[in-house]
Parts: sequence; structure tokens; C-alpha cells
Amino acid sequence: MFLLGNIINVLASGGFLFVILGLIVLSMFFSFVPIGLWITAFFSGVKVSMATLTGMRLRRVAPSKIINPMIKATKAGLDIKVNELEAHYLAGGNVDTLVDALIAAQRADIPLDFTRAAAIDLAGRNVLEAVQVSVNPKVIETPSISAVAMNGIEVVVKARVTVRANIERLVGGAGEETIIARVGEGIVTTVGSADTHKAVLENPDSISKTVLKKGLDSGTAFEILSIDIADIDVGRNIGAKLLMDQADADKKIAQAKAEERRAMAVASEQEMKAEVQKMKSKVVEAEREVPLAIAEALKNGNLGVMDYYKMNNINSDTDMRKSISDTQKLDK
Repeated sequence: MFLLGNIINVLASGGFLFVILGLIVLSMFFSFVPIGLWITAFFSGVKVSMATLTGMRLRRVAPSKIINPMIKATKAGLDIKVNELEAHYLAGGNVDTLVDALIAAQRADIPLDFTRAAAIDLAGRNVLEAVQVSVNPKVIETPSISAVAMNGIEVVVKARVTVRANIERLVGGAGEETIIARVGEGIVTTVGSADTHKAVLENPDSISKTVLKKGLDSGTAFEILSIDIADIDVGRNIGAKLLMDQADADKKIAQAKAEERRAMAVASEQEMKAEVQKMKSKVVEAEREVPLAIAEALKNGNLGVMDYYKMNNINSDTDMRKSISDTQKLDK
């Protein structure tokens, strides 16, 4: 009896372990195989096998991110394969947005296949927004654009550009920034070619007509439908300011030239003073030779003593008259 009880205990403990192992295996199976998602797909008409869902798990792809958009596409009548959606997901695309865009394009009767839509999505553009803009045009408002007419008056213009997405040019086409830059360039050119700012204020629609003729949407992802002038104001008198700046610059140039001439005059005056001092030194040097010449003349008999005294009297008389003249000038 004791032996039989031991056998029963061993079998009971082994059955318990078997149950535990069975539960572990079942939990691992259900974690890898999304049974609930497979049932939802089956009753939605999406043909996908358990092996496919398990393979997604092994490839680290969330099955719900593929199957749920697949269900929407199947209900909308789109012919899309599970492998295509999974490949797009692995490439970094947004599967849900892609399917929504394809459904919206089908409803709006816009020709858009899966390959082009996937390329647009992988290019970094919002393919669903592109389809929506194709159906419902978008308004792009430009910032305040400053332009100057030929009479020098500044005109500040703000425009609204109505655009529609061009599905054919979404891949490789320029974006909104290019549209705004080209419209701004057209406004500056149109206002700059006007004779006066009054002509622009009287006919603001001439700006939009001229800009539209330039074909600014070439090479962009949009088609420009209209350009409307939202606001136009008169700004500064740029021409007058430029003239004032020019006059100020001319004034500074003239002052610099006058200062240069004054400096040259001062330098010339100093040179003349130096030349006068040089001449005076020569006179003093010459006067120093006079007594020697007189002595030589007396020695040689060319000059008498009386002649020498007469000459001294004349010099004294000259000095006296000069002194009297200087005194009279001081009194006056």
C-alpha cells in the first residue's frame, strides 16, 4: 500500500508539472500568434494566415499596424496586398495615413495608385494632406512684402495665394516656401516697374495679374489658382531718404576736402615762414660781412675816414626816423 501511494503521489505531481508546462506553452503561443486580430481580419474579409501574423512578430512588426489598415482598405474596395503594406512599414512609411489617402483619392476620383502614394509618403510629405489639398484648395498668406516704385515711395503688400496640390509633382516638387518666395519676387518686380506708387494703389489687381502670368508654380508641388492682394499700404519715402543720405555723404566729402585744403594751406604757410627765416639768416650772414668789408676798404684806401663817419650818421638818422615812426603808430 505504501508503494502504491508513492506511485500515485509521483503521478499527481507529474500531472501538475505537465499542466504548468502546458500553460506556459499556451501563453507563449498566444503572445506570438494574435488570435483575436486573426479572427477580426477573418470576419472582415481579409485573407491572412496565422503563419503570416507569426512571421510579422518575428520580423518585429506590430501586426495591428498592418492588419487594421488592411481591413479599412478591404472595406473600401482597394486592391492592396498585406506584403505591400508590410514592406512600406519596414521602409519607414506611415501605413495608416497611406491607406487613408488612397481611400480619399478613390472617393474624390483622383488617380493615385499604391506605388505613387508610397513614394510620396516615403519622400517625407503628408500624402493624406496632399489629397485633401487637391480636393479642397489651400490658402497661403505671404508676409508683408516691401517694394519701391520708380518715384521712390515704398509700398507694403500682403497677398493670399490659393493653391491646389499637384499629385504628379509631389515627389521632387518645391514646397510652400518656394511659392511664397516667387510671389514676393513677382510683387517686388511689378511694383518696381510702376511709375508712381499711386498707380499701384489705384489698380492693386494689376499686381496679381502680372504675377500670375509669370508661371510661378513651375517645378513646385502646387498649382496656383489665384493671387489676391489682401492688404496694401504706403510706407516710407525711400527716394527722399536716399537723396538725404547722398547729400550727407557729399557734405562729408566736401568737409574732408576743405580740411585737406586747410591742412595744405597751413603746411604752405609753415614752409613760407621757414623760407623767411632762411632768408633772414642769409641777411644776417651778409650783414656780418659789412664791417669786414669796411675795414678792408679803409685799409686799402678805398674808403676815407670822413666817408665812414658820414655813413654812420646816415645810419643813425635812419634808425631815429624809424623809431619816431614806430612811436607814432603805437600812439594811434
